[in-house]
Amino acid sequence: MRDILLIALFAFLGAAAAGLAGALVLRLLRHRSVALSLTVVAAVAVTAMLAGTLAVAWAMFLSPHDLAVVTTVCAMAAVVSLATALLLGRWVVARSNAVTRAARSFGEAGGFAAPDRPGTAEIDALVRELAATSAKLERSRERERALEASRRELVAWISHDLRTPLAGLRAMSEALEDGMAQDPGRYFRQIRTEVERLNGMVGDLFELSRIHAGALPLTPVRMSVEELLGDALAAARALAREQGVRLVGDRGEAAAVEVDAQAMTRVLGNLMVNAIRRTPADGTVAVTARRDAESVVLSVTDGCGGIPEEDLPRVFETGWRGSHARTPPSGAGLGLAIVRGLVEAHAGRAAVRNVAGGCRFEVTLPAAPQP
Repeated sequence: MRDILLIALFAFLGAAAAGLAGALVLRLLRHRSVALSLTVVAAVAVTAMLAGTLAVAWAMFLSPHDLAVVTTVCAMAAVVSLATALLLGRWVVARSNAVTRAARSFGEAGGFAAPDRPGTAEIDALVRELAATSAKLERSRERERALEASRRELVAWISHDLRTPLAGLRAMSEALEDGMAQDPGRYFRQIRTEVERLNGMVGDLFELSRIHAGALPLTPVRMSVEELLGDALAAARALAREQGVRLVGDRGEAAAVEVDAQAMTRVLGNLMVNAIRRTPADGTVAVTARRDAESVVLSVTDGCGGIPEEDLPRVFETGWRGSHARTPPSGAGLGLAIVRGLVEAHAGRAAVRNVAGGCRFEVTLPAAPQP
């Protein structure tokens, strides 16, 4: 037993000396290639075994022949280990370089193209993460491009919509100033109408800016869906009669929501006004509500004839006005953008889809918990 303990002690001391030396070398080479580090690790393993063997052989006074045999065996093991470490290091470096080249595509081609050949588990995990990050960046770029396009459209439409009433105001004011107006009262009424229109556009822009800045003050209160729809229907009936459109409402089953009453009234008002103006005379605009699991869905269905499929994803974008039958006679394309902003501020979502004869706008809000 004592001999075994001595052999273990001498082997440990020899191997420990080689391990400490290898650790020092690895620290000095920590910023170099992984292939070199793997070679050093293999060399340390073989050297530790050789050092431990030689220490034990010296302590046991082996014959020169036996010592040469042991040393030769260790040397062959060292050659094989170092060759394996070099091959493994070159393979890992090659895969790492392939990932590095692929990562450059983030700045060059705009997307990450994963290497064809697989690598180690860690490199493959890194490749998957880079691919996922690339997909997220591409989606962010798409959103940024869409926002930039909507901003350009908004500036163009606002410039147009401001220029027209301002030109009319200037012409009417000059006519009044020169005494050329045969009916000054009509001119004053028209000036007031145009000023109110401009004030509404400025108000919409201010509201939208607060929504985008996250500075929209909301005061949620618990209210029934029946009350919410009732107020919106009452406010829209006059416009519906003027346009010759039937306005029907189905308040559905009893449900409650926690919303800012003024903001949600504006949401429903915008949707109903748009629906009434785009529905032909003798058409119908239907407003309904239903309970859906943990949410409440409010929908406004019109008879506009539908929205082109390619325009559906852009309906709620800032500055979007639609095309063909959906092109409004006035406004800056802010109403639906404000609708989406207000709904999302209530942790809800707004959506639109085509139905028979028209389209349906749906507002989904979290249902209020039971008292």
